[in-house]
Amino acid sequence: MQETNHFQPRPIYQQVAEQIQHSITNGEFLPESRLPSERELAARFRVSRPAVREAIGSLQNQQLVMTRRGSGTYVCADALQRLQQAQLADTDRRADDSPLSTLEVRLLLEPAIARLAARRGQRDDKAEHYLALMKNVKNIDIQAQQALWSESDRLFHRQLAVMTGDALMVRIADEIAKAMEQPLWQRLRDDGIYDEERISLYVAEHQLIYEAIVSGDEQAAAFYVEQHLRRVGRDISTGDASPPKTPA
Repeated sequence: MQETNHFQPRPIYQQVAEQIQHSITNGEFLPESRLPSERELAARFRVSRPAVREAIGSLQNQQLVMTRRGSGTYVCADALQRLQQAQLADTDRRADDSPLSTLEVRLLLEPAIARLAARRGQRDDKAEHYLALMKNVKNIDIQAQQALWSESDRLFHRQLAVMTGDALMVRIADEIAKAMEQPLWQRLRDDGIYDEERISLYVAEHQLIYEAIVSGDEQAAAFYVEQHLRRVGRDISTGDASPPKTPA
């Protein structure tokens, strides 16, 4: 009996990343040279800028490019060697899910989770603990602070599902939490909260979600979740790089 091969279409960002890798390999994008802007790459490959941004994030995770705030994205000095090593290894690594696809799913599910949690209207010690941890984050460029934010943010959103008292919702939230653990999601999300003021805004949005839930306001809880996720979507899908910090 002939074996049937099953092929799955690759996300657009992966295809864009591979095209950029090819341009590095063939010498078009030289080590330490600046890549064209996201707008130029989007026009070149006939894709959206968010797809290019995801591709750049994927290449950053592979340490093939690096982004300098206010300057642009540059090919790493050892990018060619890394690509050659990857080709020799030829490992079957699981790719990240597209962060924008993950966000679309979250926009469908998390407002409903917030509504269900608000029907119970109960305070939650763990959710409050994760909120307190997020308030301690001041500089996402510090690795320990970055890890603290990633963990507390991910677990806060999962805890909202726990607050529904519905075991199925918790299992669904566990899958969302796994997607939020992926390096590409974390990199693009962290690029969006590039200074203390922006972090404070995200903390305030989480606080609004929580207070709406514990007060039993289903409509407000769903609204605040949706507005927060839409802000995250804008932050991870716009701009060539995070804006430079304003000098003191």
